[in-house]
Amino acid sequence: MAKLHHLEREQFLPIPLRDAWGFFSSAANLARITPKEMGFVIRPPHPDGPMYPGQLITYTIRPVLGIPLKWVTVIAEVDEPLCFVDTQLKGHYAIWRHRHTFQAVPGGTLMRDHVEYALPLGPLGEVAHMAFVNKQLNGIFDFRQRTLAQLFPKEP
Repeated sequence: MAKLHHLEREQFLPIPLRDAWGFFSSAANLARITPKEMGFVIRPPHPDGPMYPGQLITYTIRPVLGIPLKWVTVIAEVDEPLCFVDTQLKGHYAIWRHRHTFQAVPGGTLMRDHVEYALPLGPLGEVAHMAFVNKQLNGIFDFRQRTLAQLFPKEP
């Protein structure tokens, strides 16, 4: 069995809970908060309308050496406007489960991410994790945090 890793992040957004939900539950906004060098592209059919359990989203990403990889996720759970979970059906991880939670707090919304993931290839996957995957994932979430702070700045 592949070793399970965890990534957790938390960010305050100075916007109402419903606005945060609207932004994050739209797959179209994923490219806006993903670094350009990842080559993230949502593939047809493009999801539109409200998110729902069972919704499939297909992407192309280029995480290593610009090599395009197909990634298919399913929206496994939806508890609007508090939580949704996406899980990888096809992709470069042995396991990928990303829980997004949103909590109304004074002045805005507290957003939390919890990602559980594992790499394929046993010990070789763990070497890749230590060599670059962990750093790359943290870099993606760092980029996301900076981009969200720009998109939703605090009032002066």
